[in-house]
Amino acid sequence: MARRSDPNRKPELLAQIIEYLRDQPLSAVTFRTLADALGVSPFTLVYHFGTRAELIADIIRAVGQRQQSVIDAELALEPSLDVHIEAIRESWRGFLHPATRALLRLEFEAALLQVTDNDLQVGGRDVHDRWVEWGAEALERLGVERKAALVESRALVDQLYGVQFDLVVTGDEEAATAACDVMIDSYRRRIEALIPAAVA
Repeated sequence: MARRSDPNRKPELLAQIIEYLRDQPLSAVTFRTLADALGVSPFTLVYHFGTRAELIADIIRAVGQRQQSVIDAELALEPSLDVHIEAIRESWRGFLHPATRALLRLEFEAALLQVTDNDLQVGGRDVHDRWVEWGAEALERLGVERKAALVESRALVDQLYGVQFDLVVTGDEEAATAACDVMIDSYRRRIEALIPAAVA
């Protein structure tokens, strides 16, 4: 009788892989290098993840999950500009943790890897699009028209990625946070001008 597979094994392996990748390049990932690092056979990884492209897609999805708690927390509350701005600030505070900063590097690498690897169906574009859609939805709940909401959300996401890159590359939390505060304050003023008076 065949032994049943352990449903917890794949999540466990994925967590170990992400931990290993905190100081390793995503582009160098192979079943052999990961198997050697984790002390398992390459067959074990093939069994749970299939192809290298599927493995990297799973890694990217797992890295992106850190954002979902911020998104869900805001959308579960009554819409208000204060709540929206606080969600953005909470997201930034999360980036300041060293572990999350390592995941940011993986996100940046994944975005570039997807541009050059046609086999990857999930990557940085997906993470970027998720953030933009969340921001647009949050603004629409405040009464901002869809077209303007998408433009403002994309501008916010692009600027946020800029200060994240600053944080990852320079490691200067104080300077990057000061730049982030300026960005958020400017964003808030623009959104205040877009919210209908009745909603505001």
